[in-house]
Amino acid sequence: MSSNAKIVLRKKPNKEGLYPLAIRITKNRRSTFQYMGHYIELEEWDKRNLIVKKSHPNSEHLNSLLSTQLSGVNKALISLQSEHKDASANQIKKDIYHSDKNLTFFELAEEHLEDLECSEKLNRLSCDKAWIGYVLKFYKSKHLTFQEIDERFLKKLIIYLKSSHKLSETSVMNIMVLMRLLYNRAIKLKIVVRELYPFGGDKIRIKFPESNKIGLNIQEIQNIEGLKNLTIVELHTRNVWLFSFNFAGMRVSDVLKIRWSDINDNRLQYRMHKNSKLISMKIPVKALDIINLYRNDRKDTNDFLFPELKKANLRDAKDVYNKLKTANRKFNVNLKSIARKASITKKLTMHIARHSFGNIAGDTVHPLMLQKLYRHSDLKTTLNYQANFIYREADDALDSVVNF
Repeated sequence: MSSNAKIVLRKKPNKEGLYPLAIRITKNRRSTFQYMGHYIELEEWDKRNLIVKKSHPNSEHLNSLLSTQLSGVNKALISLQSEHKDASANQIKKDIYHSDKNLTFFELAEEHLEDLECSEKLNRLSCDKAWIGYVLKFYKSKHLTFQEIDERFLKKLIIYLKSSHKLSETSVMNIMVLMRLLYNRAIKLKIVVRELYPFGGDKIRIKFPESNKIGLNIQEIQNIEGLKNLTIVELHTRNVWLFSFNFAGMRVSDVLKIRWSDINDNRLQYRMHKNSKLISMKIPVKALDIINLYRNDRKDTNDFLFPELKKANLRDAKDVYNKLKTANRKFNVNLKSIARKASITKKLTMHIARHSFGNIAGDTVHPLMLQKLYRHSDLKTTLNYQANFIYREADDALDSVVNF
C-alpha cells in the first residue's frame, strides 16, 4: 500500500488571515487532510523543514505537538500496511482518527465525490465538484462545520451565488440540493443533530423554477427531416437527433452507447446509463431507416451503432465520459446550423428531442404511458414535461366564454 503522511501548512487562510496546520495523508497520489486546530502566519512556516519557525511565540510547543501527532499517524500507517488493508486516503484517515463525528462539510463532500468517482457517475461528479467549489469560494476555508450551516449562512450563500457569480436560480437550487444531501448524511453519522436542520418548513425551501424549454412541433420536425443542403457532419447530427426523438427523446449518452447487439426482432433493448433500467422498445420505421444508414460501418454485433465511442477506451470511464461530452457539444453546435437552415427560431439541442416528443404527445397520451416512454422513475417529472398541456381543458373553457 503506497501511503505516507507529512505535516503541511494549508494555503487557504481563515477569516483572521491565519493559515491552518494539518497532517496530509496520501494514498496513490490522492490526499486528505486532518486539521490540527492550530493556525499561524504564512511567514512563520518553514517549508523546507516542515516545522514552525522560532519566530512564533509557541513554536517549541507546536513543533512538539506536530511531531507527536505525525509519529502516531505513521505508526498507524505501518499497522494498516501489516494488515494488508487496501483503503483510500479518506478510509485510512477514518481508521486512524475514528473521526466520523468530527468531519467537516468539505471532508464529507470529498467522500461524496470519491463515491461518485468509484461508481463511475462522472457527469454528476463533474457537476457536484463545481457546486462544492462555489461553497468553498464563499467560505474561503475548508474548515466549515455543519453547525455553522444554518439558515442565515445559506441565505448569505444564495445571495453571494447570484450576485458574485450570476448563477441562475436552477444552479443555485442544485447547490442547495447537494448541501441538503450532505447535511442529511451528516445527521445519519451523528455529526450534527437534527434539531439544527436548516431546510424545509419556514426555513430554507428548495424550489426549482419552471422549465421554459420548448419542444418542436410536427411541422418543424418535418422541416428538419426534409433538409437537403446539409454537410456530412450535419447529416450525422440530424440522424442522431431524429433517432433520439423517435425513441421518445432518448438521452444522447444512451443513444451513443447503442450496439448492434441491442437490436433484435425489430426491437431495441438497452440498459439506461442513468438508473440501470433495462428498456425494450419497438423500433419505429423512421428509426429503422436511420439504423440502415450505418449498416455498412458495422464490424461485428458488439460494435457501436454510431461512431463516437468506437475508438474510446471502454475500460477507462473518464475517457468514455469525455468522448460523450465532446460529442454532445459538437452535436449542439451543428444543431444551431440545422435550425437556421430549417427556419426554426426555437432553441435546438440534443435534449430538446425529449421536449419535442412531449410537445407532440400533448395531452393525447396518458401521463402514466408517457412516464413509461420517458423512462421516468417519478410521475412528477413526467408531469413537469407536460405542464403546457395538462391545463388544456381550462384553456378551452376560457375560450368558450371570451370568444364571442
